[in-house]
Formats: sequence, structure tokens, C-alpha cells
Amino acid sequence: MTHPTPLTRLDFGPVVLGGNVFGWTTDRDEGFRMLDAFVDGGGRSIDTADVYPAWVSGNSGGESEAIIGAWLASRGNRDRVEIATKVYSLATRPGLSPANIRAAVEDSLRRLQTDHLDLYYAHRDDADVPQEEYLAAFDALVREGKVRELGASNFSADRLASAAKIADAEGLTRFTVAQDRWSLVERGIEDELVPTLRELGVVEAPYHSLAAGFLTGKYRPTGSDLASPRAKTAAKYLEDPRNVELLAVLDDVAAGHGTSVAAVALAWLRQQDAVAAPIASGRTVEQVETLLESARLELGADELARLSEVTAPRG
Repeated sequence: MTHPTPLTRLDFGPVVLGGNVFGWTTDRDEGFRMLDAFVDGGGRSIDTADVYPAWVSGNSGGESEAIIGAWLASRGNRDRVEIATKVYSLATRPGLSPANIRAAVEDSLRRLQTDHLDLYYAHRDDADVPQEEYLAAFDALVREGKVRELGASNFSADRLASAAKIADAEGLTRFTVAQDRWSLVERGIEDELVPTLRELGVVEAPYHSLAAGFLTGKYRPTGSDLASPRAKTAAKYLEDPRNVELLAVLDDVAAGHGTSVAAVALAWLRQQDAVAAPIASGRTVEQVETLLESARLELGADELARLSEVTAPRG
């Protein structure tokens, strides 16, 4: 079966750097070092959101964008990177009403110290706003040159398909990129959403690609500190015997390539045919370098099949 040529003209590179850590677990100085290391190592795309990281005490949202914007201004390298951010989730800029989209994009552009976004996502769908209205509002930003392409994050397959139908009928800019939770241990989008992406020519930029650190191999059934708050999610994955079995396969494949478990997990995701590039974040320069390891790794068909089989969705 043939699929439409992807609509996007963006070049994500092999991995997208997640900006949710900036202003949370990573301060401005370390953030600058991480961003430098990412670009120097061949990275080209950075993902953030207006809400990052509003969940931290004392923050109000926008801190991640502000750190990235200060870095862009200090390095003078805006043309070397693609910047993606999102609207919907910030408490002071909620939802996808046309007025909110307009206000939120101006806020993001100011914090990022740029005159355009390469990719602007709806962070969530908004059932309270007719799709025609928010699609028209996003389209206006593209026509004005404030945004290059549009993305849909956490949309259902049906709503993504209806958005495409409306955009085509009304002559509006289509969503070209989707962003959803997907990894070797979170494969729920494969049944309905991924086939819809293929049909529409939309590419996927998965988040949570290392499953809160579980797919780095750090957390094991024994010998790991599973009592820490950071390890709570990892401990939950360990409750499924298939995920424990997956760790053994990841170890074997990583050893065969002389690389890290994280690099193998990211390479598996990158090599899925609907994926443009996985999104992954780190807290230090060293962790960024580990993410970039995956760029140099190509898994064979047998390795991809071995990894896929362990956690394949059950019909």
C-alpha cells in the first residue's frame, strides 16, 4: 500500500531536543551548554511549549521559551535551528479560541526573541471551539509569516482527519506534524492514529520517547532505587513482564552495537515509517550527547522486529 508524500518541509534531524527541562531541572547556564552541545553535535530541532514549566513552584510558564530565546539571541544562530512551540495548556492563555491563539503566539515570539516559528502546535484539541475557527486562526499566522507549519498534539485519529477535511474544503493550511506519546513501552497510537497519519501525509514527532527514563535502562527489577519520586513511573513499567523482557533485548542489541540502551530505543522509534524524529530531553550536556548517539545508529530489520515483538499491541 502506498502512502501520500509527507506534507512537511521541515528537517527535524535525527532527534528533537525537548525543552521541558529548561527552567525546571536545568537552569539557564546549563541550558545554554546543552543547547550548544546539541547543535554542535548535529541537532537541528528544538521543541518547547508556552506552558513549560509552569508546574514548578514559583514559575508562571514561558520560562523554557525565555531560556531558548536568550540562547538564540546570544548565539545569533536562529537560521541553524528549527523552533517548535505550542498553545492551549498555559493557564493564562488557555484553549484554541482565535483570540487566544493570536495572543499566545505573540507572547511566544517575544519570549523566543524571533519573528517566526518553524512549527506551531495545538497542544491539545479544543472541543469548545469549532475546528473551522481555530484552523482559520492558525492559517492566518502562516499567511502572515509568523509560523511556517502547523502541528496537532494529542489529537484523536478522527479529529485529525476532520481537521484535514475542513482545511482542504476551506483552503486553509493543514496540520503537517503530529506529536503524541509513543515509545517501545507506550504503543497505544499504533492501532488507529498511526494509520491515519500515513493516510494524511502527516509525520509524527513522538514525545515521552524514553518513557521517563525507563528506556535508558537505568531502572531494573533489582538494584535500582525505585523509591525515589523520579522512579515512580519506571516502577510502574516494571510491573509488566513484557517490559522487563524488553530490557534484556535492548541490552543485547546495545551490546552488539557498542552503544547505549537509550540510543537503541530512540533509533527504534526514529526508524518507524511514520516518524520524523523522536523528541527526547536530558538534564545535562552528557545526557544530550547520549541522545545524539542514536543519530549514528541504524538498526537492522531483524533487530527492529525483535524489539517490536516484545511489546507489540495485543489485538
